Amino acid sequence: MSLRSRIHEDMKVALKAGETVRLGAIRLLMAAIRQKEVDERAELDDNGIFAIIEKMVKRGKESLNQFEAAKRADLADKERQEINVLSAYLPKKMSLQEIDAAINAAFREIGATTAADMSKVMGVLKLQLSGKADMGMVSGRVKARLG
Repeated sequence: MSLRSRIHEDMKVALKAGETVRLGAIRLLMAAIRQKEVDERAELDDNGIFAIIEKMVKRGKESLNQFEAAKRADLADKERQEINVLSAYLPKKMSLQEIDAAINAAFREIGATTAADMSKVMGVLKLQLSGKADMGMVSGRVKARLG
């Protein structure tokens, strides 16, 4: 079952069960997916959907921090629940050892030795690690190794 189908089925289940927070989070996700598809005029694959979910989770965590700083426990709880709903669709995160192994393989594949090879290495790693690792952290590790 594709990720899109799973999300759609979960939306039906949440609607029937009356789970308002879950339903709201899934509807926001579906709207973001549709908007991205309209903007790009192409149907998104699972990796494209993972990227949208990651962005939404990141935004949610930023909002959560602001709600907690403002001592708005009610909004913070709702945001935390939405983050949990969205995070359930993301693949299991890779360990540092797995990430380093992927970086080593990309370096061997590209033959990277200088900072000029950074974009080539990141291009390979983005295809492999998208949704499975924090790409900002991966970029930092690659940059440190090249520098």
